[in-house]
Amino acid sequence: MSTELYDIPQPDEIDIREKEDAMGAYFMMFAAMAVGLPLPVVNLIAAIIYYYLNRSKSRFVHFHSLQSLLSQIPTTLLNWGIVYIAVRIFVYDDDFTDIHKGYILMTAVANVIYFIFSIIGAMKARKGKFYYFLFFGEISYKYVFTKREDNREAFVNKPPKM
Repeated sequence: MSTELYDIPQPDEIDIREKEDAMGAYFMMFAAMAVGLPLPVVNLIAAIIYYYLNRSKSRFVHFHSLQSLLSQIPTTLLNWGIVYIAVRIFVYDDDFTDIHKGYILMTAVANVIYFIFSIIGAMKARKGKFYYFLFFGEISYKYVFTKREDNREAFVNKPPKM
C-alpha cells in the first residue's frame, strides 16, 4: 500500500452540505432516544447505516462518519454490559455488587466523555474542520486519506489490451 496521502480539504473548500453531513454523523449517538428504545445497539446500527449512505459523498464526510462509527463501537459494548447487568439483577435476582457499581460508574464516565467528544467533533465538522479523536482519529485519517495502489493483476475483469 502506498503511503502517499490525498490533499486534506480546507474549510473554505468544503460546501455547506458536506459540513452538515459530516456533523450529522456525530448525532447518531441520539438514535436510541429518537426511536424511544433504551437499546444501545440502535445507536450503532444508525451509525453503520449513516456511514454506508454517506461515505462516498466526499473524503471529509467519509472521515467524520467513519470516526463516529468507530468511536460508537466501544460505547455500545459498554452500554450492552449495563443491559446485561440489569437483566441479571431483575430477571435472575442476582445481587447488585460493588463490581456492578464500578462498572456502571466507568460506563457513565465513558459515555460522558464520548458525548463531549462527539459534540466537539460535530461543531468542528460544521465549521469544516477536522477533530481527531484519540485512537479513532488516526485510524479514520489513514483509512480515508491514504492513496491505495490499484493492483490491476488482482482484478478478474481487466481492460482490453491494445
